[in-house]
Amino acid sequence: MAEEQKFSETSVQLTEAAPQTVDGRFTAPGNICSAILSRNDAVKDARRLKEFQELKDKYVLKKVMFEDPLFPAQDSSLFYNEKFPLKLEWKRPSEICGNPQFILGGANRTDICQGDLGDCWLLAAIACLTLNDIILKRVVPHDQSFAENYAGIFHFQFWRYGEWVDVIVDDRLPTYKNQLVFTRSGQKNEFWSALLEKAYAKLHGSYEALKGGNSLEAMEDFTGGVTELYEITEAPKELFSIMRKALKRGSLMGCAIDILVPTAQRTKTPSGLVRGHAYSVTGVEHGKRQDGKDLMIRLIRVRDPWGVAPPPACKYNDWAAIARSEQDKERLRPAELGEFWMGFEEFQKNFTKLEICNLTPDTLEDDRMLKWSVYTHEGRWVKGCSAGGCRNFPDTYWTNPQFRLVLVDADIKEKTCTVVVALMQKGRRKERCAGGGLHNIGFAIYEVPKEMKGSQQQLQKDFFLYNASTARSKSYVNIREVTERFCLKPGEYVIIPSTFDPHKESEFLLRVFSENKSTSEVIDAEIEAEPVDNVKKKIKPFEEEEETEEEKQFRAIFQQIAGDDMQINANELRTVLNRVIAKHKELKTEGFSLESCRSMIALMDTDGTGHLNLQEFKHLWNKIKQWKLVFTRFDTDKSSTISSFEMRNALTEAGFQLNIQLYDIICMRYANEHMELDFDSYISCLVRLEGMFRAFRAFDKDGDGLIKLNVFEWLQLTMYA
Repeated sequence: MAEEQKFSETSVQLTEAAPQTVDGRFTAPGNICSAILSRNDAVKDARRLKEFQELKDKYVLKKVMFEDPLFPAQDSSLFYNEKFPLKLEWKRPSEICGNPQFILGGANRTDICQGDLGDCWLLAAIACLTLNDIILKRVVPHDQSFAENYAGIFHFQFWRYGEWVDVIVDDRLPTYKNQLVFTRSGQKNEFWSALLEKAYAKLHGSYEALKGGNSLEAMEDFTGGVTELYEITEAPKELFSIMRKALKRGSLMGCAIDILVPTAQRTKTPSGLVRGHAYSVTGVEHGKRQDGKDLMIRLIRVRDPWGVAPPPACKYNDWAAIARSEQDKERLRPAELGEFWMGFEEFQKNFTKLEICNLTPDTLEDDRMLKWSVYTHEGRWVKGCSAGGCRNFPDTYWTNPQFRLVLVDADIKEKTCTVVVALMQKGRRKERCAGGGLHNIGFAIYEVPKEMKGSQQQLQKDFFLYNASTARSKSYVNIREVTERFCLKPGEYVIIPSTFDPHKESEFLLRVFSENKSTSEVIDAEIEAEPVDNVKKKIKPFEEEEETEEEKQFRAIFQQIAGDDMQINANELRTVLNRVIAKHKELKTEGFSLESCRSMIALMDTDGTGHLNLQEFKHLWNKIKQWKLVFTRFDTDKSSTISSFEMRNALTEAGFQLNIQLYDIICMRYANEHMELDFDSYISCLVRLEGMFRAFRAFDKDGDGLIKLNVFEWLQLTMYA
């Protein structure tokens, strides 16, 4: 058996501090773009713009203010679990102030002040977004206003799981005493940041869904970029250089301080920074002091999204000493309250994690800018079928979705290929209202053995028992996306994405970036059923020339129940089968259900009478005996049930080769709440499969794998099969 260290799981803290939570009191409101951005989006952009413009023109023409029916001005859009302590009123900007403006004097980081919602992680990302004008105008279309053709309708664009989506909202915002409750600008009559927050809340179902998160999540939704998370105590020694290159290349960057005790309140550090709170990194500078002291200084500029807190004691006051001119001094100047400079060493001492969202997968430790190939795969983990957990669970690990990666050429002047793998779990924030949360996710990469190269067959259980992974994510983390960079030899590999524990359901997105030529595809078998003759070669055949004692008993029971016409219906078939099955003491079963017997008759009824004759019945019983041998082989604990995970192997043994989607459907349709199939469910499934294969082949007259049915043929096929 392959020796491999067990996988571990790690928890990443969410940042959700709101201004009023530090001391526990409620405070009333008062207070270089890459191809990722534009890939295949020209046509989609035109379509989205047309949809928004048509809707806007409709309301302008009618002279009616738009009211969004999908995100109404009601409590359901605010919270799904909690109640806000005050009575809020939804108002349009023109009802809050005179002369409202969408953007006033340019969108910048001073326009984002946190309100009474724990979404500091989102606002820290928005502040970073304002530093890259190209991306900002993509997310926040600037050609919107409260003047010309105003109809109370606005739109914003976000990257969601591989494509850009346009989110349309009305401009009604929650207020208390005529002041915005959530995000607001430093200028009372500017509203782009408040409306952007509303659009993001709509994307996730409610404002409450935005409570707590990691800035990386929003940064990625603003860019479609590649995320990197650094624990500062474990960061590479060239971290300062990495941060400089990140900002230079247009990357978005944030930082935070973890709470040491999980149950502790969000408190301030001795220097005045807030634990469990997200900050933006808005500047990285180094240079010699210009006052004659000839010292090199490394500085980090940090912004607090609250926008009102005084700077911490660890701030660096003499930042202007590295300015070479008045123009340089203005560029370096902190923007109002909430922004401050820190020495790099103080930054390392005070913050515990750094979050970077790169617009391309280029390493920040290298000066080269490369053109990357990217492959995107969507998949899902289904309980009992394809949610096999990590390698710590060898009985189920092999059932996870598998993706083949072929690396053709090594990097220039290298013997290896650079690959970035990013695994994202989808829609978990929106599932919070139903009690969902982020799973611990990760992945492993295995080199494909020579004898299996080019095959579309999935790697089986035994492979993982005797082969260690070539590369893998550092640990399984409860974060939306896990990203790792690897250097692999040219060759063929399989990527296995999974949750840490089995039976954790979620959809996911897997992105694979490579510097040079490569291919990537999901491994999924072609659907087929072996001819009965081939199956009998695998399973010991029954001698049919001479009747066994059991078959003689069957004939007697059949004749007794069938009567003069020597045919039995579903009720009579159930009686015959259950009498015989009862004699098999090793099967702890209550027998076959009436529905199962109806399916069996539909399978074997060659003359369309709804009955079986003795010959049809004998053929059916031989099938059941063959399938029973397979069932017994996979019922390893003699419980008269088989695991839904093992059902995949049982079906293969019985002669059926199916794809992942069909395995998922079979699990949902036939497994019980414990993800097990009893003998009746197992036989029902195989009868159904054989019947559908037989019906398809009957219609596929030219053997090209395609059939054409009218509605009556379709109904006839599905209602009786």
